[in-house]
Amino acid sequence: MTPEQQHVYEELLNKEKSLSNSWIDYWVQFSNATTWQFWVNLAMFVIPLVILWFVLDRKKALQIGFYGFSVHVMATYIHLYGVRNNIWGFPYIIMPYLPTSITMDASFNPVVLMLLYQWTVNHKKNYYLFGALMCAGFSFVFKPLLSTIDLFHLYGRMNYFYLFLLYFLVTILAKLITDLFIYFQRDSRQTS
Repeated sequence: MTPEQQHVYEELLNKEKSLSNSWIDYWVQFSNATTWQFWVNLAMFVIPLVILWFVLDRKKALQIGFYGFSVHVMATYIHLYGVRNNIWGFPYIIMPYLPTSITMDASFNPVVLMLLYQWTVNHKKNYYLFGALMCAGFSFVFKPLLSTIDLFHLYGRMNYFYLFLLYFLVTILAKLITDLFIYFQRDSRQTS
């Protein structure tokens, strides 16, 4: 690393540390466990996981879990990009050490979509149709509700239709990736 690069890199690290400390201060002042928003976020994190524990089809747990993990990873990257580039934001968070969208990305969205995926697989329903309906519900009902109570904000030219497209993209890609790995698994059994 050149001295100039080292200097710029260290400046970025210092800015990042300062920003992290600012988020901790913000959380302590506005988003801690004494606020109702904290408890709503915590409920949106814990309740879906509890529901999943009771209703997950254990015979297909690996398949459904892989699908949910795919949703989680893609949603996390998209949300981190959106937050970092000031496209949207989450003013209230569970912990300042976790990504601001952890409630949505690690629990609520993946679990809801996992249960939808499980239902479409078990009842042989059109996944893409019901996925589009679920994404419309997320984008045009749930996110505006979160915005109304200040748990989510859109900035700039971002709108709920674009949000719908992103949700649907994640829904399609998670299904395609899961189907690809199911194909690999079946193909390996046939060639063995």
